[in-house]
Amino acid sequence: MKHSGTIRLTTPRLILRRFEENDAEAMYRNWASHDIVTKYLTWPTHDNIEVTKAVLKDWTEQYTNNQFYQWCIELKALKEPIGSISIVSQDAQIKCAEIGYCIGDQYWNKGITSEALRAVIDFLWNHEEFRRIEAKHDFNNPASGRVMQKCGLQYEGTKIAAGFNNTGICDLVLYGAVKC
Repeated sequence: MKHSGTIRLTTPRLILRRFEENDAEAMYRNWASHDIVTKYLTWPTHDNIEVTKAVLKDWTEQYTNNQFYQWCIELKALKEPIGSISIVSQDAQIKCAEIGYCIGDQYWNKGITSEALRAVIDFLWNHEEFRRIEAKHDFNNPASGRVMQKCGLQYEGTKIAAGFNNTGICDLVLYGAVKC
């Protein structure tokens, strides 16, 4: 399995790239400070831009690790970050990557997250040689599951009271796909 880390990917509407510390203002404004965006996530809404700056400092330092995959979703037309997509966990033995994502609520229902997820899946399968891709979402957030379905991930089951996020203990809906 190859590990190239977070390399630049492009789609018709998006640039997926490494975050930079100067992305803090846009990240804070576009999604990190929005309770509606972080409701089903495992990290809290940022109370101030200093929290966002600290997160970005950590991420930019981790880019030296070729097994770190954290992309900034930049809308080409806007020329600024509107979300993020990353490998949240991986298993080298079975060549599996779990992907997580979030995007500013003003960009929901426009196919942007699906476009980003498709690009990342394609990169992980065809460039990094991962064999299995998976993702999960809170049962009460079916819109996230629709993104997974649009990108070819299949429903694999629901684990009852198996996760914890900003709403508390939650049921986790699992999706996955294997490249043959």
